[in-house]
Amino acid sequence: MSKSLAMRYSGLFVLLLVAILNLAGWAYMNRPIEPRPWGEVIAGIDYSPFRGDQDPRTNKFPSETEIEQDMQILAGQVRQVRTYSTLDGQGEIAKIAGRYGLEVMQGSWLDGRLERNEEEIKNLIEVAATQDNIRRVLVGNETLLRADMPIQDLVDYIRRVRTGLANRGKHIEVSTPETWDIWLRYPQLGREVDFIAIHLLPYWEGQAPDKAVEYALSRYQQVKDAFPTKKVVITEIGWPSEGRIRRDAVPSPSSQAGFLRAFLNIANQRGLDYYIQEAFDQPWKRNIEGSVGAYWGVFNADRTPKFPMVGPVSDRPHWPQLAAASILLALPLMAWFLARWSDLRFSGRAFFIALIQVITSALVMVVDSGLRTYMSPGIALMWAMLLPLLLLLFMVVLAEGLELSEVIWSNRRQRHFLPFRTDVERAWPKVSIHIPAYNEPPEMMKRTLDALAKLDYPNFEVLVIDNNTKDEKVWRPVEAYCQQLGPEKFRFFHVSPLKGFKAGALNFALRNTDKDVEIVGVIDADYLVEPDWLKSLVPYFDRADIGFVQAPQDHYDWKNDRFKEFINWEYAGFFQIGMVQRNERDAIIQHGTMTLVRKAAIDHVGIWAEWCICEDAEMGLRLLAGGWHSVYTDKRYGYGLTPDSFSGYKSQRFRWAYGAVQIIKRHWRDMLPGDERKLDPMQRYHFVTGWLPWFADALGLVFAIASLVWTVGVLILPKYFELPLALFLLPVVAVFGAKLAQFLWLYKIRVPCTLRQRLGAGLAGLALTYTIAKAMIYGLFTSKLPFIRTPKHEDQAAVVQALIMAQEEALIAVLLLLAGIGMWNFQGGEDPEARLWAIVMWAQSMPYWASLILAFISTAPKPPSKTAAIPVPSETASQGSPAQ
Repeated sequence: MSKSLAMRYSGLFVLLLVAILNLAGWAYMNRPIEPRPWGEVIAGIDYSPFRGDQDPRTNKFPSETEIEQDMQILAGQVRQVRTYSTLDGQGEIAKIAGRYGLEVMQGSWLDGRLERNEEEIKNLIEVAATQDNIRRVLVGNETLLRADMPIQDLVDYIRRVRTGLANRGKHIEVSTPETWDIWLRYPQLGREVDFIAIHLLPYWEGQAPDKAVEYALSRYQQVKDAFPTKKVVITEIGWPSEGRIRRDAVPSPSSQAGFLRAFLNIANQRGLDYYIQEAFDQPWKRNIEGSVGAYWGVFNADRTPKFPMVGPVSDRPHWPQLAAASILLALPLMAWFLARWSDLRFSGRAFFIALIQVITSALVMVVDSGLRTYMSPGIALMWAMLLPLLLLLFMVVLAEGLELSEVIWSNRRQRHFLPFRTDVERAWPKVSIHIPAYNEPPEMMKRTLDALAKLDYPNFEVLVIDNNTKDEKVWRPVEAYCQQLGPEKFRFFHVSPLKGFKAGALNFALRNTDKDVEIVGVIDADYLVEPDWLKSLVPYFDRADIGFVQAPQDHYDWKNDRFKEFINWEYAGFFQIGMVQRNERDAIIQHGTMTLVRKAAIDHVGIWAEWCICEDAEMGLRLLAGGWHSVYTDKRYGYGLTPDSFSGYKSQRFRWAYGAVQIIKRHWRDMLPGDERKLDPMQRYHFVTGWLPWFADALGLVFAIASLVWTVGVLILPKYFELPLALFLLPVVAVFGAKLAQFLWLYKIRVPCTLRQRLGAGLAGLALTYTIAKAMIYGLFTSKLPFIRTPKHEDQAAVVQALIMAQEEALIAVLLLLAGIGMWNFQGGEDPEARLWAIVMWAQSMPYWASLILAFISTAPKPPSKTAAIPVPSETASQGSPAQ
């Protein structure tokens, strides 16, 4: 069997295996329960007539036709219905129910609105006196529980109703419904009623579903024992199908079915008088009772039954369709992956195919939950905020999972460029090395020039462009040193004024480059290059289609400085992981030092972009889009300085992220599929996915701020603010953990550093989250930001300056910490989802604490400094050739 055929069969096997495991996972998560069946008529059920888009608080009421449709549904399934009001058309329910042989326990609503109460009492007496199918009436509903009035006022209303009915010649039983504990607290109320009307809702008391019926019946017996001479009627008993978990009480369709079927059978055996809460879901109750308030119905708001009364019950009975949809949704991405990454080992393909399937299944589950949710404006806002974040997080996870698969399970590198031997006799094209400088320390510049003077290359020039430095004491010594090194090779230009910042200086250099130059090199003013840099890499330009050759950045000043050590290794991850993987698809990021560019390629695509503060990355993108190819070697040929402080580190990354947004806004069309003469699909993929994590950071900042506002709303106005679904929150926490694990795993494989250095690099990367987020947001809404130079040799900061450097991050960190503590303390005792929300708040605070910690590390006392030296290369130069 050929290798390609074997790969195809193994790919099909992976697809089949993952599909089977996906089906098994859906089946396991939705395994049915089969409680005791109920095939008889329900004795009584609570009825509110409002439909999905109706709300009594906004004067949207059902019509008589809609009420009649409900009675048609209930007829034959129940014997009695209980109502809650006589106003706004609900006084007609008894008359309509009578047409279908249904008895009615007529209710009335009492609260602090005295005029409305009078109207309720008047209507209650009138309806009960004129409708023969009314056997009982209820005065108010949980009036004492809500503390809407003193007990004596409620007693007065009860007496008035009894007297009014007697005056009309009606002897109808009168009571008021309250929870079981209210009856025990006010035994005197029992003397005023004809029967005890109790509400038994064990969900609100945090009971587990499998113990809830037993608990409810124990409370029923407790009330019955307290009132031995009175009949006890259960006017509300039920379980919600959706909503927030409350201690051990878990709402779900299966737990609702299990509770109701168990209770109905027991109630039938014992001859209990009861009314199930309730007939139809009432979405309008969300703002009264929270999300769970909408889901007490035996029927959905659209009047379809939630579950059968006989046979097995599943939370998602349609799970086979959902599982199939998740597989179909994943198949195109899986097929694309298998076609593009056929060189991965079996385990690598299996890992990523499984990751695709897990993510698509999670998306299907989230969307299904949304379709089953009654959307209030607040819930719709929550979904609008959280769903884009979740989608972006999943895209980031896929991109990083693919990178992980390639690093761990790739059979070999496709484009691995080694240095050429430096002792080969050949013709050497002329190289012009450009060094833009602004207000750089003279001694540092001299070291840079000394290293260039030692280049083992026969044909090069160096152009130093000092732009806009005002102090002559800074640039004059550098000018003199260039004269000393030889003005025929080291040319110095002081230009002021010069527009365009670094790009302007580089364009000035291009205009003054010798006409016979074929290759342009760019290094930063602090860089110390190795002698074999040019001889090792220039031969790659023998291929006529190579536009630029890039070597990594590195640093030589980080030893004996914990802050610089951590950020040095944070940089290293990009050059030894990200750039290596991008190079596999000829999609590297050109960065502004240790780069060599073909002069003809610059002439072809145009000069450095002065509108962009990341002119190097922008130039690299234009070169690739212009049909040129790149070379990246992970061997170090130059070493520079790290930023001296956390503020310098932040300003550098802010510039990079802001520049990325500038590039995207200018070149977004190049990222669209279509013109293959520009970027190919894999180049587009790497550029888009390379920037995705930064956009995720921006959305994460928005989410963090919105979370703070939302938490305040949940704590202060719980009727209007609900906690997000756990289906949203769990992925946020999981993705955070997965990214940390992936970071440490990749570093262990690719970056030669210790565990402490890996953790330090992770801390440094995490500390930049807020800076990157701000840069991305600013970049989206502004077009030009002043160039922020990376500070070098800043004065050592005091501890108080650490707080100043990270003051915004520290503020957000403290607010997230306090918000999590508030949520845990005030709602976490009753609600596991509130505890999960608190954990999410604390997880969100981690990047901001990391910023503060790194700022303190950057200001910690340092050991006496030593003279920095260029590290000795660990690899010996060997003959290499451009990969094909």
